Amino acid sequence: MIGLISDTHGLLREEVVYNLNDCNLIIHAGDIGNFKVIENLNKISKVEFIRGNCDKDKNIAKEDKITEIYNTRIYLVHDISKINIDFKKENIDIVVYGHSHKSNIYEDNGILYVNPGSVGPRRFKLPISMAKLRILENEYYYDSLKLIYKNIYRYKCYEIEFLTIEV
Repeated sequence: MIGLISDTHGLLREEVVYNLNDCNLIIHAGDIGNFKVIENLNKISKVEFIRGNCDKDKNIAKEDKITEIYNTRIYLVHDISKINIDFKKENIDIVVYGHSHKSNIYEDNGILYVNPGSVGPRRFKLPISMAKLRILENEYYYDSLKLIYKNIYRYKCYEIEFLTIEV
């Protein structure tokens, strides 16, 4: 299980920690706000992270990166408009991004795009949200993205569940 979060802006809620406890990897798509957030997440699991536009310390992380887990190549970028790579050349399967504070999921040209939303301070009237990604190597779901339950999507060998945090 992979936890997907973004835009903590220095706030790591107890509910988020609880929802991440069963994760083997946590991906933070930027706007961390305070490196203590990453230190606390590392107590739960390994964390892959990038910096966002509000993260001023350029030494803590790159603006984008590729990570691979279970033969799945995941590209992390905070702002989806700032993609710096050729997805085809890099064999990208999933793009995880943040910035908008609004959860979103879609498929384009065989690549799954996931914005988990924001788990930090509420912005406007947007919900506090995160996602969980399951990669099932020996199963294949659909060639197009399908909503299979209220907040659970399936695509290829991926299952993505969006979680809303009530505050």
